[in-house]
Amino acid sequence: MAAPASSSATNIMLAIYEKKTVAVDLYRPLRNYIVFNYSEREAQNLEDDLETLKEMRNNIERSSAADSLPARRDLLQNYFKALTAVESRFPISPDKDHVNSVTFTWHDAFKNKNKASQQNIHLEKAAILFNLGAVHSQIGLTFDRSTVEGRRQASHSFIAAAGAFAFLRDNAATKASIGSSTTVDVSVECAGMLERLMLAQAQECVFENTIAKGSTPGVCSKISRQVGLYYEEALAALNVAPLTQHFDKTWLSHVQLKAALFYAEACYRYSLELHEKEEIAEEIARIKSGIGALTDAKKSSPKGAAQQILDAINKLETNLNCNLERAMKENDRVYLMRVPQASSLQPLPAFAMVKPLNMNEVLDASKDKMFASLVPDSSAKALSRYTEMVDDIIRTQAEKLQQGSELARVSLKEMNLPDSILALEGHSVLPTALWEDVEAVQISGGPAGLEGELQQLRDLKRVNHELLVQTEELLQKEAVEDGQFRTQFGTRWTRPQSATLTKNLQDRLNRFAGNLKQAAESDVKIERSVRENMALMSILDRRPIESALPTLAKPIMSLDANEDAVVGTLKQSLRQLETLGAQRAGLEDMLKDMKRKDDILPKLMTSTGSYEDLFRKEIAKYNQICEEISQNLQAQEQLLIHIQGQNRQFAGTFNIEDYKAACEKCYKHIEAAVAKYREIKENINEGLKFYVTLQDAITSVKQQCSDFVMTRSIQCREMIEDVQRQMSGLSFQDGKNSGNNNNNNNNNNYNYPSAAPPQRTSSHPESGPQPPYYHHHQQQPPQPPPAVYSQAQHHPPPPQQQPPYGVPQQQPPPPYHGGSPYPPPQQGGQQPPAGGYEYGQPAYPGWRGPYYNAQQAQQQPGSFPRPPYTVSNPYPPNQSGYYKQ
Repeated sequence: MAAPASSSATNIMLAIYEKKTVAVDLYRPLRNYIVFNYSEREAQNLEDDLETLKEMRNNIERSSAADSLPARRDLLQNYFKALTAVESRFPISPDKDHVNSVTFTWHDAFKNKNKASQQNIHLEKAAILFNLGAVHSQIGLTFDRSTVEGRRQASHSFIAAAGAFAFLRDNAATKASIGSSTTVDVSVECAGMLERLMLAQAQECVFENTIAKGSTPGVCSKISRQVGLYYEEALAALNVAPLTQHFDKTWLSHVQLKAALFYAEACYRYSLELHEKEEIAEEIARIKSGIGALTDAKKSSPKGAAQQILDAINKLETNLNCNLERAMKENDRVYLMRVPQASSLQPLPAFAMVKPLNMNEVLDASKDKMFASLVPDSSAKALSRYTEMVDDIIRTQAEKLQQGSELARVSLKEMNLPDSILALEGHSVLPTALWEDVEAVQISGGPAGLEGELQQLRDLKRVNHELLVQTEELLQKEAVEDGQFRTQFGTRWTRPQSATLTKNLQDRLNRFAGNLKQAAESDVKIERSVRENMALMSILDRRPIESALPTLAKPIMSLDANEDAVVGTLKQSLRQLETLGAQRAGLEDMLKDMKRKDDILPKLMTSTGSYEDLFRKEIAKYNQICEEISQNLQAQEQLLIHIQGQNRQFAGTFNIEDYKAACEKCYKHIEAAVAKYREIKENINEGLKFYVTLQDAITSVKQQCSDFVMTRSIQCREMIEDVQRQMSGLSFQDGKNSGNNNNNNNNNNYNYPSAAPPQRTSSHPESGPQPPYYHHHQQQPPQPPPAVYSQAQHHPPPPQQQPPYGVPQQQPPPPYHGGSPYPPPQQGGQQPPAGGYEYGQPAYPGWRGPYYNAQQAQQQPGSFPRPPYTVSNPYPPNQSGYYKQ
């Protein structure tokens, strides 16, 4: 099987060249306009702004390859904001009262011989936005796209380029295209095509990073398919007017081959996922579809494509053919499945990881202070008043539209539509809240997954029991050896007996054993509850859950056999109502679009008549859409009356009341099943958390016992040597020295603490396994306990050495019902238990079995381990309703 390598590892991407312009003087015409309409003093006050504007325009004209691209980007953004300030204060047009000596000339970026000249600021703004997008695309190509970080930065630059072209399309292209002198590169169609192209290249960078991270074939397929869709949209725009003859053939070849390449790449990745699922028939169909797309693209695309793209296509085609041959052999020999036609396949899923950058904030000139003092008060007040009038119209009509939509929604809900129609067609639906509850249950495994979790409880219980036995065996073995030496040496064996020193450890092991026994009783209750309620909860395993709902069927007997006619009439009315709703959405968008394009500032600044006459004329353009809104609402009102009558006839024909009652009964059944499942799930979670916490505590005690045994072993060897020297008949001097050494050793090694149980500061001294604190002068690394869960071999002790925890203790509380099974957490400043033996090591992190996701870092004292579930338990462990008595 071919390795899933990226077919576009060495990709070729496109950048856009800037438009070229002709020098123009803005300083003198604008200054003259200020002097003529305001005063010389005002012109002098604005001298700095005029000079700044002049300098920025000169820098735009003098673009060169030596310029820094980021600096060029900042220049274009600042100049565009300056143009926004100029537009609202200087009417540039051929009118004799306006700034009529300024003409902006720009060449086409793709056909330099074509140029446009306009005596207005719209062409200038459109050209600057185009160049801003072009510079962003050039910045994207400067990054090293062979690295993850380089591809990420390149993707951000292409996203910014897409945002600039989208802003051009939505805000400046239409105005710049008005008139006889214009160029194709700043048209709405070209700006939209370039936006799609930049998004394709940004998504392509994301796809390459996804491959580098080793994501699953399904994820790679979705991202690759979206790359192909962006390229397909750009290709569609290139193949229609006005772009069809405007671009070089290499553009068409590049975009067409990239579209086919990433469609085939998506098929290839998707086929890998299908192969893992053993869906061989669809796998073969997807591979064939990808091979066909590559073959057609190579045949139909114009010449001139980059060799890297052709190499990537050939490499991908080889991988597809290899996988196709393997899949067909497997199908012929094993599966024998019919391969579906490519036309019958569902569209490949796609997922967009990029979107155009919102340039409104980047290009917002509201905070720019250029020419701030120049706006005439009369014009500003008039514009503000007109804006308020327009806003009032927009607000009133939007409220009417929203009220109409809400009325339709409430009326349909009262009539149980269209749910009744869907139920008749076999598409019943659950209430949203109940459906979300069922979905959460199914995601967490559902009732069918409870047996696996019960097995986890059994396994963890067994592991804890084995750890207890192993720990007890350690202490018993050491006690036996100590007794043997005590018998052998008699009174010379002067160190304390093991039973005196291990009383606290034995008490803790006894408490652990008692907790385990009570936990086993709770486990039995859980298993019994699962068995008793499985019939109730089994409905939650139905997929989809809607299949468990009752269906609405035609009546068995009918007098006039008009059921189909009743349903058909009602469905037709519902489609008409849906059409009216779509019309309202379109009308609301039209209102917003009209407001966005409604700019009367130039008219206000040049108007010589009454502002009221201008306002009435401008407001009149909203009358038509207001009338359409009124007609839509009236039509909906009449239609809802007809639907109410048709629904009454429908309910009488199909006995809707019985269907509603059956649905309510089914809803209650599902609600009860969900509640019982959650209760059992909560109890299982508590049990698992208890066992994991107990296991850590036992492991800690086991480590303490191991340290104790090791320390006693060292002391044993030293005492044997001392006793043997005493018995060997050494010289008096040696005997004296030996006696001193013995005294020193006795002082150093046999100064044991009291065997009395340690004083606990916790408010629940017997609540469960509480990991102790240890202090030792040699901090040895903790040794992991044996993997008792899957590999440990349990050797039971002889009958006379049975562990002393066979009799359940009366002190410890229940492990996880009627109280918390967990030890109260120790605070960081709490002192270790009084009288504790100082031979131990820090608590061992604990056994990490495969049934829970252990943390990598060692847990802090007093912290609890995470429960062995990927779905968090929202309920406190000591508040289970199942265990409350």
